[in-house]
Amino acid sequence: MESDPPDRPDEGGAGAGMAMDAVALARLTEVLLSAVEGERKSDAPARLCQACVDLLDITGASISLSGDADTRATWWSSDTVAARLAEAQYSLGDGPCRSALNAVAPVLAADLAGGQDARRWPVFAQQAVELGVRAVFSLPLGSSAVAIGTLDLYRRTPGGLSEWDQSFAFPAADAITIALLTLQASSSTAGEDSAWLDAAETDHDEVHQATGMIMIFLDLDAPHALARLRAHAFTRSQSVTEAARDVIAGRISFHD
Repeated sequence: MESDPPDRPDEGGAGAGMAMDAVALARLTEVLLSAVEGERKSDAPARLCQACVDLLDITGASISLSGDADTRATWWSSDTVAARLAEAQYSLGDGPCRSALNAVAPVLAADLAGGQDARRWPVFAQQAVELGVRAVFSLPLGSSAVAIGTLDLYRRTPGGLSEWDQSFAFPAADAITIALLTLQASSSTAGEDSAWLDAAETDHDEVHQATGMIMIFLDLDAPHALARLRAHAFTRSQSVTEAARDVIAGRISFHD
């Protein structure tokens, strides 16, 4: 049986701006965990993203996992724009998601159209605004010392997360971390394959393959080969995945 989401305080009412109480936090965890019950493991991350959209004052969300700071990024998203934001950060190697991973700390960009947020990631900020996105909030998934990925939230209007939404979003990131680790552990214990993870990594297998080809072509290590692929994608206004497909198909060469 699905749980109803916790009630948000009315805008401008007596509860506006107040942090979430213990009862609401417990219901948050219940709602997030119910999003994965009885579902195929490969569907669970997308359902968790949608739960965040339903519970928070945001437009969309994505979950990104990172096995390597430079060469692996896997995500699930609530909508096309969230997926394109994740792809843009992966292609550029820059953005709130990358900053949150590196700092193992939340990165809250309230307005990408101007000010320090636009200056911090100028290329990503421009691409985000072109997609109709004004605010992005990236929360690390993992422990206080190591981030295994991020929960990325976006909004079409500028402004920071309210105190109430921060009280909601931070526990949501913790609940998603637990849910993902539980899914992985249950797959291993049951002797099942990790289809829920493998399916999400499929697109980036092409990036790994293209990076390997560039390493051989130009005698580079993996980080520098990926940097060349990203640079090529940027000059042609492609995503890094699109550029990788061109390399694999022989449509472009890095010999020269």
